[in-house]
Amino acid sequence: MTARHGWWLWRGGVFLAALAPLALWAWQVATHAAGPEPGRFLLLNTGLGALWMLLLTLSLTPLTRLTRWKGFTLIRRQLGLWTLAYACLHVLSYALFILGLDWALLGSELVKRPYIIVGMLALLGLMALGATSSHWAMRRLGKRWKPLHRLAYPILGLVLLHFFLVVRADLKEWVMYAVAAALIMATRLPPVARALPRVRRAVSRA
Repeated sequence: MTARHGWWLWRGGVFLAALAPLALWAWQVATHAAGPEPGRFLLLNTGLGALWMLLLTLSLTPLTRLTRWKGFTLIRRQLGLWTLAYACLHVLSYALFILGLDWALLGSELVKRPYIIVGMLALLGLMALGATSSHWAMRRLGKRWKPLHRLAYPILGLVLLHFFLVVRADLKEWVMYAVAAALIMATRLPPVARALPRVRRAVSRA
């Protein structure tokens, strides 16, 4: 098997792994294992799925610096697009199961639940990143591409704020994700980023 075939297998495995939670949740709903409110079950889990994918996407750069393995770089765009896909499914679940596609309710929902506005801002940011994730967009944007894609950092903050406003009565799970996000973002600090290659070299010598 050539190296190229190996990379295609790696990408295919990542694709199937990212798809697996959706298949599991669909099976749970179909078999009535999703609880008494399957719509809310899907709403919650697709939102968490978007957060998982965003954290995984942002972890790829420090992992690449730490290991110098090309495979992490190869799946960054794929996981970024999966983040957008999960976020879109989250919004679709809200529109179907909470609003019942009655858009007249949206105004009152926005007043009562400001976390919806925060979530929509995060979604718009993800859509901007998804729309400019292609090689064509990278060439067209040139030096502006990297600053634009650093929007992923404030988007993570918006997603965590959205989650916080939803679950503030019980923050144990939120704290777990916030700590994971803080650790990932800490690897972006220049002293930590510069230290990662030194850690790799120390481990390889050991």
